[in-house]
This record gives sequence, structure tokens and C-alpha cells, in this order.
Amino acid sequence: MIRIVTDSAADLPQQDIEALGITVAPLFIQFPEGEIDAADLTPDQFYDRLRAMAPDVPTTAQPSPGIFANLYREMESDEDGILSIHISSGLSGTIQSADLAATQVDVPVQTVDTMTLSGGERFQVLAAARAARAGWSRESIVERLEQIRNATEVVFTLETLEYLARGGRIGRVQALAGTLLKLKPVIHVDKSDGKYSTVGKARTLNRTRQQIVSFLTDRYGSDEPLWISVMHGQFADQANTLATELEEVLAVEKLEILRISPVLGVHTGPGIVGAAVVPISLLNIE
Repeated sequence: MIRIVTDSAADLPQQDIEALGITVAPLFIQFPEGEIDAADLTPDQFYDRLRAMAPDVPTTAQPSPGIFANLYREMESDEDGILSIHISSGLSGTIQSADLAATQVDVPVQTVDTMTLSGGERFQVLAAARAARAGWSRESIVERLEQIRNATEVVFTLETLEYLARGGRIGRVQALAGTLLKLKPVIHVDKSDGKYSTVGKARTLNRTRQQIVSFLTDRYGSDEPLWISVMHGQFADQANTLATELEEVLAVEKLEILRISPVLGVHTGPGIVGAAVVPISLLNIE
């Protein structure tokens, strides 16, 4: 059976990891006192610590090629090889580490750039793991992942842009010129290069939440059955409200509310809420 490797930016709940036998490479958070595997902190522990550090912020680090090589070597007895599925190359160098590691091991490894992150990355990892268990060929799995990538939206709003700005990850979101840090942006992951792009802005979270709903309604209409993962940092009330608003206008077949991992929260802060959305038919694997 093809083995599936991903990274902790996929925001996979532990039950997904265990049920589907997924291997997760760690991403790290670098605090002044040392480096911590992001998986060793709960979201609340991390966000409380992040607030206490203000105005300083920690940094993040991708897995080294050596970490990936060790994970791959543990699977060398699996003759079907490995699909290593990772956070967008437009946002992280993780897949470059995986590519280098793949040249250092005997097991065949194919890397896949999801061109997204968080819930959008998770959809691709779940589909690959399900398809591998169903006996799909590598080629068929990769083809399905491309379909999911093209059909998925990841869109979110932030209480403040300060964390993106401090961490140097603001990129094209700087298009919000002028009162940059006073506006609430609506950001999605652009499929053309896997980077953040601004699709709206407003002065209140109520307005940006409405823009998220409108963006997704324009994208999917009201008839296509969808799997929606509402994601948040430490913003449960906003997440619950967004979930209700999406259910009112979209054909929601599966909806869940999940937490964004600390390694992504470094760059967004606790005040993030958004959604990853995919047509659920693409995740129905037989």
C-alpha cells in the first residue's frame, strides 16, 4: 500500500492520523528560549504564550531534509512507495526539504505540492490516504489530488494584520495600502502560485465574515454538496457564527469546526477565522 506523509500545517486531528495511518513531519516554533515541535503545544497554550510575548513574535522552521529522510527510511520496506503531500511551496520551503530527502533514500518518494495549507491541505491528505487504502494507483491518486486542489477554497479573515506583518509573511496582502493595520482583510490562497491574496477588506469582522460567505457562494452556488471545515485560532464565537451563516446559504453536507495549528497561528495571531471548502464528491473514495 502507498504510504502517506504530510506535515503539521495540514491541521489534521489526531483521529485522522491514527485512523488512516498518516505520518506527519513536524514543523517547529522557535521561541527565544528554544525550538518546540508545534504538535507539542495545544492551540490555547500557544496563543496564551503568544499574547504574553507581544510585541515580539516567535518564528517557524520547516522540517529538515534529515527529518524527512529518517521518516522515509522507516518505510523502506513498503515497495509501493510514498506520497509526501505538503504545504504550499508559495508559503513554506517544506516541500524542498522533502524533495532533497527523497534523493537520499531507496524507497520511491513522490512529493505533492498542495498549493494551499490548513484545511485545504488536509482535504488532499485525507483523499490520498483513503485512496491508498482502497488500492488506487499512484497516478490515480495524484490525479484526484489535482482535482481537489483546483476545486478547493481556503479563505479567512484576521482581526489584525500585525502578526503577518511582523513575521514578514504579508506579501501581496500589502495591497491593503493606507490604513493597513486598521483594516480587516479577507484573504484566500491563490491557486496560481499558492500564495496569499486579498479578495476583500472592511473595518469590522462582521463585514469581512459576510464577504467570506459571499465569496464562497459565488464560487460554489447553493446546490453543490460541500464539505466545509471552519477553522479558527482562538475565536470560537466567530467560528460558530461563520458556520451558521455558511449553512444558511450553501449546500453543506459535512461541516466541522477545527482549530488552526500553532505553527500557522504564529503568522496570523489568535484572531483568525475562515473556512476550507471542497465539493464532497471529490472526497468520496471507493
